[in-house]
Amino acid sequence: MSHTMKASEMTVGHIMTRKVFTIRFDKKLIVVKDIMDWAHVRHVPVVDKDGALVGLVSHRNLLGASLAMVDKARTEFDRKNWLAHILVKDVMQQSVLAVNPTASVALVAKMMRTKKIGCVPVVEEGKMIGIVTEHDLLHIVEKVCAERTA
Repeated sequence: MSHTMKASEMTVGHIMTRKVFTIRFDKKLIVVKDIMDWAHVRHVPVVDKDGALVGLVSHRNLLGASLAMVDKARTEFDRKNWLAHILVKDVMQQSVLAVNPTASVALVAKMMRTKKIGCVPVVEEGKMIGIVTEHDLLHIVEKVCAERTA
């Protein structure tokens, strides 16, 4: 954020994470678990073959799918094997709120707070170009507070 830009002028395009791990809806859920574990993320947008947003898998979705088989498996191998047979499309959230990069940060923050969601995908011309997460918003709060005390 530049020193001349006011917080009220910031858009999603200024703060979004541009490098987003996505997954196709026809892949297995175990891949989502591996992405989340490796990249330390809690949300993986789901795209079609053309890169259009079609859903979202959250850590909560993954946990729900994992818990569905607690009584059936007792080992880590069994849990991974279970996830290796579930398709992403079977657990993803299909109604996903998304914004374009010109949306205001204030609007997205309000959306996330009132809808109690942890992220908002950013799309342009139907394609995923980024994501805004709680982490991104906290980073902005940190910068604004630091600038005000400097």
